[in-house]
Amino acid sequence: MITPHIQNETARLRAVVLGTAESIGPIPTLEEAYDPKSAEHIKAGTYPKEADMVKEMDAVAKVFERYNVKVYRPKVIEDYNQIFARDIAFVIENKFIKANILPDRDREIEAIEHVWSQIPKELRIKLPEECHVEGGDVMPWNDYIFIGTYSGEDYSDYITARTNMDAVIAIQELFPEKTVKSFELRKSNTNAKDNALHLDCCFQPVGKNKAILHKNGFLVESEYNWLVEFFGKENVFEISKEEMYHMNSNVFSISEDVIISERNFTRLNTWLREQGFTVEEVPYAEIAKQEGLLRCSTLPLIRD
Repeated sequence: MITPHIQNETARLRAVVLGTAESIGPIPTLEEAYDPKSAEHIKAGTYPKEADMVKEMDAVAKVFERYNVKVYRPKVIEDYNQIFARDIAFVIENKFIKANILPDRDREIEAIEHVWSQIPKELRIKLPEECHVEGGDVMPWNDYIFIGTYSGEDYSDYITARTNMDAVIAIQELFPEKTVKSFELRKSNTNAKDNALHLDCCFQPVGKNKAILHKNGFLVESEYNWLVEFFGKENVFEISKEEMYHMNSNVFSISEDVIISERNFTRLNTWLREQGFTVEEVPYAEIAKQEGLLRCSTLPLIRD
C-alpha cells in the first residue's frame, strides 16, 4: 500500500514517480507537437534523441538513489512519450488526483497503474470530465494551493492552455480548508519565449520561504505582485525570458535544503548555493527541448 502525503513542494521526499524516456517513438510531426518549443526543435532538426534523454533521466534516478528516495517508473509503452509524469496526476495532502489531460495522452495514466492500484481506493480522485488540469499547474504550498490557469474565451484555441477554471473550482471544493489561489498564465502556440505552458514554467517555491519567478509568464501583473509580496522581494530570484525559455524555474526539491537543477543554469545555481542550498546538478538540456524539465518529469507521492 502507498499512503500519499504531500503538503508542499519542498519537504523531504520519500517516494516519487519518475517518468521514462524509453521507447518514445519517432520524432513527432509538426502537427503532433504539443507546444511551441518542441515544434521549434522539430523544424530545426534538433529534436532530442531517445538515448540522450534516457541518460539524462538516469542521472536523476541516481540522485534519488543517493538520497534514499523510493522511485517508481511508468511501465514502458512502445513508441509513446512518457517523460512528463507530473502532467498525468498529482498528490495534495493524502489524495492522489488523476488529471484530465490532452486526450492523446490517456495511455500515460495506464502506465502507472501499478502505483495507482496500491493507493487506498478512497484516496484516489478522478475529477469530472469538464475539469481540465495538469500537474504542472498545481502547487500545494502548506495552507495554499497555487494553480496556473487560463480563462480567456479563446481557451480552446490554445493547445498550450491546459488547466481551466472548472478544475480550479473542483480543487477548491476538494480542499475547503485551503486557500486556492489561481494565476492567469501567458499562452502562445507559436512562440516558446512567450508561453508559460504550466505554472511551474514561470514560478516555483524553494526552501522554506523562497521562490523562483518570471514576471512575463503572468498575464495579470497584480497576481505576479501578490506572489512577490507573499514570499518577500528579498526571497525571490527573478529569471529572464531566456532563462524561462530554458526552464530555470522547473527545478525539483528533494528537501528544504537540496535541489536538483540543470547543470547549465549557472546564474540560478550560484544564487541557490549562496542561499545555502545543496545543488545536485544534472544534464537535462535535451529534455528541456520539449518545454519541460525536472519538476515536469517527477510526480512526488510522499514527502515528510
